[in-house]
Amino acid sequence: MPLLSIPMLLASLLADAAELSFPPEIIDFIPYHANPVFEAGGPDCWDAAIRERGWILNEDGAYHLWYTGYRPGDAQIMKLGYATSSDGVSWTRHPGNPIYSEHWVEDMMVVKLGATYYMFAEGKNDQAHLLTSTDRLQWTRQGVIDIRKVNGEPLEPGPYGTPAALYEDGTWYLFYERNDEAVWLATSKDMRVWTNIQDEPVLRPGPEPYDVTMIALNQVVQYNGLYYAYYHATCPENGRDRWTMCVAASSDRVHWTKYAGNPIIAPDHSSGILVQDGPQYRMYTMHRAVDLFFPKTAPSGDTPPRARENPAR
Repeated sequence: MPLLSIPMLLASLLADAAELSFPPEIIDFIPYHANPVFEAGGPDCWDAAIRERGWILNEDGAYHLWYTGYRPGDAQIMKLGYATSSDGVSWTRHPGNPIYSEHWVEDMMVVKLGATYYMFAEGKNDQAHLLTSTDRLQWTRQGVIDIRKVNGEPLEPGPYGTPAALYEDGTWYLFYERNDEAVWLATSKDMRVWTNIQDEPVLRPGPEPYDVTMIALNQVVQYNGLYYAYYHATCPENGRDRWTMCVAASSDRVHWTKYAGNPIIAPDHSSGILVQDGPQYRMYTMHRAVDLFFPKTAPSGDTPPRARENPAR
């Protein structure tokens, strides 16, 4: 192996250290004392139940929540609801809810680019599809997302859900799962055809016991020069449909290192996303209800008000 110069060696060591960095301000959270902050509408409402994954953006002086509502046991499609809040705690449903009901919309996330909002969502049978909006309320379906293998062939028939998108330097990156068995990554320049980076997953369940059964990636954020993937996972010890929140780090979006302290939030909280709150982040988990978590230590070094210790940590 060739010898490295001192600067190259230092750069390599720093890169290795950075790859293992899991800053506490984005992984160590405590629950808001009055959780949940948003719940289903009730038995007589169109949103008698809500489902994973909703999405929250903090912009224009308000928090904006999109969520999936449905009536358990009915054959109707999953519909899109919208609510707003001045503080991210007390929410007001839009009077025109559901704001979209033409197609099945579930497990969605939103990326704003320029003046357009891009919603990546699961459709019926866990087929990922794309919707767009310019006002957060009126959404236009652009169609099913066309994902191809590295050689250009279409994916095998079957579900490909929990789409999580990231836009960077003119390229779209799309993380998706198949049957919650693993996470793959595809890219696109035009959002019409997406091509796998590799046909092998970039993130798999296990061998760690906490995520050995199933995983699905909710969100990828950039922080201090690295990428952080927030994903929900389950294992036999959790019981049926009980998920935890976990995190992994990467320098290239492809090779991921799981946090040794996973899970960062214990059952039953899933579909968690980070939302910027001024100089810090807060986390919302979204399955059956929306719960809020504050960073354990605020940037000032103080514990956030109106939060309490998480007994599961």
